[in-house]
Amino acid sequence: MTTAELNISSAKSSASEGTPLKVLLAAGGTGGHVYPAIAIADELKRSRPDADILFVGTKDRMEWEAVPRSGYDIKSVWISGFHRRLTPQNLLFPFKLITSIIQSVSILKQFKPDVLVACGGFAAGPVGWVASKMGIPIVIQEQNSYPGVTNRLLAKHAKLIFTAFDGAAKFLPDEKVWLEGNPVRKQLTAANKKDSVKAYGFKEKHPVLLVMGGSGGAAAINSAMLENLEELHDALGIQIIWQCGPRYFDELNKKLSEETYPNVRLTAYIDDMSLAYGAADLVLTRSGASTCSELMLLGQPAIFVPSPNVAGDHQAKNASSMVKAGAAILLKEEDMEMEMTSIIKKIIFSEKKLNKMSDSMLQMAKPRAASNIATEIINLVEK
Repeated sequence: MTTAELNISSAKSSASEGTPLKVLLAAGGTGGHVYPAIAIADELKRSRPDADILFVGTKDRMEWEAVPRSGYDIKSVWISGFHRRLTPQNLLFPFKLITSIIQSVSILKQFKPDVLVACGGFAAGPVGWVASKMGIPIVIQEQNSYPGVTNRLLAKHAKLIFTAFDGAAKFLPDEKVWLEGNPVRKQLTAANKKDSVKAYGFKEKHPVLLVMGGSGGAAAINSAMLENLEELHDALGIQIIWQCGPRYFDELNKKLSEETYPNVRLTAYIDDMSLAYGAADLVLTRSGASTCSELMLLGQPAIFVPSPNVAGDHQAKNASSMVKAGAAILLKEEDMEMEMTSIIKKIIFSEKKLNKMSDSMLQMAKPRAASNIATEIINLVEK
């Protein structure tokens, strides 16, 4: 498909007086891409209640449920990642790419957005490429310290690039980069400790550990927890909220009877994160960008176990600045089974250490990220 066939023309702003602002947000795959996009959309609607907002994603990923649940419409493109090794999925990739480009042309021509906001994930690729050919302004929001491949490819076409970590700028056109932090979903607010502990059926006098492996769960964290559960729960008396991921829940649930582990709350997914964070004294988690930003915002002490299976080792890079600031502890995945209990023990029973880590987290927070990004998007369109 040639550039001419894409009907290239500079997009005229429809955000003039009396005309609704039209924003297309492309994000998908994981909560790390989707929730910041939703947070930006919420702020755009707050600033411009008449704004017309549409999302683009893929039908088989979490955005297909998360976006409508947040009150926004979403259109789909047929696209997925390209695997480095030869797989049956790779044979379909050229057909998916062509289809997604055609779908993107259709979506952009019908919706006629004033601006495209790309927050990463497969779906942002074809939509962003087509938008650049049609002269539609592109804004990028990059959540990680090492930008994803989609955002790196789109960066040369972007008018503005918003980042959350200092390290991301060296991989992007520096003159376009604004360090603003990651937008955090508006539903996330500080919950009362006493009420949160009570809601989980825990005792106030015993510490609470929140364990998370990301929206899909993490096999390595689950395995290490099983190995250390008896000592953590029985010997140390720690109360545990354990988000294990949907694919691991049934198997783990069979092993963890309520009689054997009365102070463990196993769950596939946590719907009310405010309640979970509110109950927790300490969080053991992956260091995905959204999680890091939520922890900063709430001042939540953490032990980070970065996933080694991510592009550019970006989870380790995300955690690095927080560890240096004294807000978190780094625990390598390969050391978890041997060192998990001793590290948790040193922190969770020390009010002084928890308070110091909490203060450091809060100092790193950027609570106005979504608001600032929304303001600059509006300013860009209205120039």
